[in-house]
Parts: sequence; structure tokens; C-alpha cells
Amino acid sequence: MKFQIHTNDPGSRARTGTITTDHGQIPTPIFMPVGTAGSVKAVHQRELEKDIDAKIILGNTYHLFLRPGLDLLQRAGGLHTFIGWNRPILTDSGGYQVYSLADSRKIKPEGVTFQSHIDGSTHFFSPEGVMDIQRKIGADIIMAFDECTPYPCDHTYARKSLGITHDWLDRCVLRLKETQPLYGYDQVLFPIVQGSTYPDLRKESATFVAEKDLPGNAIGGLSVGEPAEAMYAMTEEVCSILPADKPRYLMGVGTPENILESIALGIDMFDCVMPTRNARNGMLFTTQGIVNIRNEKWKDDLSPLDADLGGYVSTHHSKAYLRHLIISKEILGAQIASIHNLTFYLWLVGEARRKINEGTFMAWKVQMVKTVSQRL
Repeated sequence: MKFQIHTNDPGSRARTGTITTDHGQIPTPIFMPVGTAGSVKAVHQRELEKDIDAKIILGNTYHLFLRPGLDLLQRAGGLHTFIGWNRPILTDSGGYQVYSLADSRKIKPEGVTFQSHIDGSTHFFSPEGVMDIQRKIGADIIMAFDECTPYPCDHTYARKSLGITHDWLDRCVLRLKETQPLYGYDQVLFPIVQGSTYPDLRKESATFVAEKDLPGNAIGGLSVGEPAEAMYAMTEEVCSILPADKPRYLMGVGTPENILESIALGIDMFDCVMPTRNARNGMLFTTQGIVNIRNEKWKDDLSPLDADLGGYVSTHHSKAYLRHLIISKEILGAQIASIHNLTFYLWLVGEARRKINEGTFMAWKVQMVKTVSQRL
């Protein structure tokens, strides 16, 4: 993997760049649609490529390990072949699922024992095992196994957790060196900075991670319930330490406002389930603000979902039609809304890249944060 920076914004830490992988190029800043179990919910791969123009999508180690399972994925030739997607893929290591399974898992220095949310069966994830699993899944970018601390948590717990995460990172790096990709293309490892909302722990973790000199770096453990101001403060602390010549990935973030503010702090990569999850519940993100399409006010509105956004779905279908589909619980409603929201998110980071290249990003960002946060 290669990362080339093109433009640095004069008024912030924002920058544009290109990540090059064996499955294609990724312009940054970029938003990555979440395809947890090998599917971006309600969106076909053809639509991801042709309508949304997603440059990279995510899969999840925990979910893919449980279903469909590694044997089938390996026989298919990896996740790319299995789902019919020939652009880059990133896999989350399962660390966040460890966090979310608090009632059915046990964390030890050796790894994590957990129960499947599907059938209650017991499994064990170690750093070495997670690297082996991600080899078999075959993503271009794979994540180190970590513990995502809850919010709030006390400093003592956060420090103990950080020690485990750093030890696991060393073991992930060693295991990756001992193994080879299985499908004829390169895989690169991103470590994850943790430390909850404690500046001293975040600085310690960012320094530890930066010293590993891996191809890119991620920031985890944020957007888990802490105030937005705390998320931005921790992101700023970490970005001041992580090397500028490598891509920075803020995991699980977030709202359009979160993305714009974090781009200004130096973040290059984002993912979040929000655009598709909210779409299925009738919430649309638009260039004018947030629309709850279930509201009565849209019942007779025959104007396009977003005439300024472009794209077939957003300009071809009316608010009244989508409201009818959502209220009627028609599957097509979830599909149209999901494609629209992902189109908006990709448009937003595309506009950010354009404004950074033009040198007008900060003025545009200030106005756009107000616009995308308002409810229509």
C-alpha cells in the first residue's frame, strides 16, 4: 500500500491524498460504507460501484468468522470473490464486537472468550488467531486486535486495557510477519490507538503506535457515548503525534458534522453504520439538512429527494414516493433511502477534497456544519 499527500489545507490539518492498494486507488478524505457481513445492507454491489461510487467498503472479522465461516470464504477465494467486489476492502478485527458483547465475553491477556450472538456457541479470539482469520477473509487493509473501552470508564481500567491492546498489537505484528497473503495480493495492518478520553493515555498510545511504523494508523474507542467535544479533543491530541505521511482512520465516526470537524483535525478515513441504519428508519441526510421522511409534511411533496446532490436515486425519486414506501414498509424504501444517504456521504467527502484543493475548506466547513446539522 502507498499513500501520497496532494494538498495540505492552509487553515487546518485537513489534507487530500491517495491510498493505492492492489484492488485500486482510494482518494482521501474518504467515507467507507459498512458491509459488516459481506453486504452493505439494502445496497447491491452494482449500486455501490455505479451509483454511489464507493471506493472501499468494510467487512467485519467477528461476523464473517461466525457466518458464512472461514472454510467457505477460503474456498471462494476470499471475500472479494465471494461477494463480487473488485475494489478495496477493510476488515475490522472484531475488537468493537468484544466491547459490545460485555455480558457474554471474558477478556484475558491471552485473548477473548465470547459467546456467539447467533447460537450461543463459545469461541476464542487471540491476536494471532485474528490475524489468521483476516488472512483468510482477504481484506486489503486489516486491523489489529484491540479492546475498545466503554464510556465512561475510570483511568485505572483504561490503563490496564491499553496495556493489553499494546501487547496484542505486538503479537499481531509478529504473526503477520510469520504468515503470507493467501490470494496473491498484499495485505497491510493498521494498529489502533486507544486510551478512552484520557489525554495522557491517548498520547502514550499514539506514541506507541507511531513507533511501529506501519502503513496506516487508526483511532478507536471514540464515538461510544462521549461528548463530541471530548471526541474532537482526543482526535486532535492523537493526530498531533501520528505521522503525517500515513493515512489516519477514525473508526466508527459518524455524523456529517463529525466527519467535517475531524477532517479539519487531520483524519483521512471514516466509517459508520449511520447512513444505512438511519435510512432504514426514514432519516435522510441532504445537502440542505436532515429530513425525517416519515413526517406528514412530506406526504404530498413531489420534489426530488435532493436535486442538488446528483445521482439517479436522489434526483429521480420524490419525497412523497419514498415516504409512501417507508410508511408501507416496502423493502424498496430502505434501498432507495440507503443509496441516497451513502451518495450524500460520498458527496460530502468529495466536496471536502475539492475545497481543500481549492484552499477554501475552512470557510466552507463552517457553513456546511451548520447546514447539514439542521432539521428540515
